[in-house]
Amino acid sequence: MLTIKSRCWICMLPVWHASVGICSWCERKLFLDQPRCLRCALPTDSACSTCRACQQISFPWQGTIAAANYLPPLSKLLHQFKFSSQTALAAMLSRLILLNYLQYRRHYLWQKPDIVVAVPLHPKRYQQRGFNQSDLLARPLARWIACQYGPNAIRCTKLTTTQHTLDRASRQRNLGQVYDVTVSLSGKHIALVDDVVTTGATAREIVRLLQQQQVASVQVWCLCRTL
Repeated sequence: MLTIKSRCWICMLPVWHASVGICSWCERKLFLDQPRCLRCALPTDSACSTCRACQQISFPWQGTIAAANYLPPLSKLLHQFKFSSQTALAAMLSRLILLNYLQYRRHYLWQKPDIVVAVPLHPKRYQQRGFNQSDLLARPLARWIACQYGPNAIRCTKLTTTQHTLDRASRQRNLGQVYDVTVSLSGKHIALVDDVVTTGATAREIVRLLQQQQVASVQVWCLCRTL
């Protein structure tokens, strides 16, 4: 008798390998191939376009990759990953980001990063949670695309109010002088990995610091984009 060792995290049907984690049927329901603005990763009417809002403002990074919208069922899986210590989800969630990166590199000729970095947690918050979800997403991505990973390239030096509890204006004020770049990244192409992008306030603050290092380019990669 065939023993089923791996099942889809969403529908519980068998999958061919644990690292896949999600069946092809559920993967299609996530609309991973939905056209998105190349700058902010919000849904657009057509591929390879920039939304009207992004045409009117300047972005300090090359663009944003998001696997899917921050909606069920993926938002529920992400919540389990972050707040219920379901770290076994990391490989599957990272793979969803990878699929989008490969698509962007193939269709839009996006630059391959020299180094992947993750949005850091403050040491006290890391101690409470036991892991940094962005770090767990970033590590396999760096390995799969065969580039360097900088686990301590960026550090969080100030314990702030959790971003998801704040409105847009408060998010910007909350991030002043929070992060620090600890290594030289001059001339490097950077991929900055986060779990969710909402207003982009965290990315803006970190990219501002990276630009002070005179990096060549920055791409923001995330699992979910909040609508």
